[in-house]
Amino acid sequence: MSDEFFMHQALELANQAWKIGEVPVGAVVVKDGEVIGRGFNAPISSHDPSAHAEIQALRDAANHLGNYRLADCSLYVTIEPCAMCAGAIMHARIARVVYGASDLKTGVCGSVINLFAEKKLNHHATVVSGVLSQECGETLSKFFAERRRIQSEMKNATNQD
Repeated sequence: MSDEFFMHQALELANQAWKIGEVPVGAVVVKDGEVIGRGFNAPISSHDPSAHAEIQALRDAANHLGNYRLADCSLYVTIEPCAMCAGAIMHARIARVVYGASDLKTGVCGSVINLFAEKKLNHHATVVSGVLSQECGETLSKFFAERRRIQSEMKNATNQD
């Protein structure tokens, strides 16, 4: 199965996050061609700042395998991981990170910095960027455009009172 196949699954999870009002980011962990972990953003609904899609997928995969080490696994995520998620990815020993859209504000796979290329760190996952980047980026752009529109409508309704 292709990177695009698994990224589509991550996009489906991103849409689940959107439906509950979370920033639409989805992630899957794959081992030997099988999805063993799934996650989507849920920090708002779970009151947990660490509940990013990647962390949720890593937790699910670790539970599935009964091991916090996820060697020989790939992580597919719709947006470039942040520093927190990159740290968890490294500690889990994920072999490969595949992401869709770049994150110019918090991405640490090359956009802001590249933690996976830092020689001083002890684990280096292979990183593949830009898989279904347009679809992943559009999902985020549409979410934030909708959020701005709703906020504007609420502001206008408040000003009319």
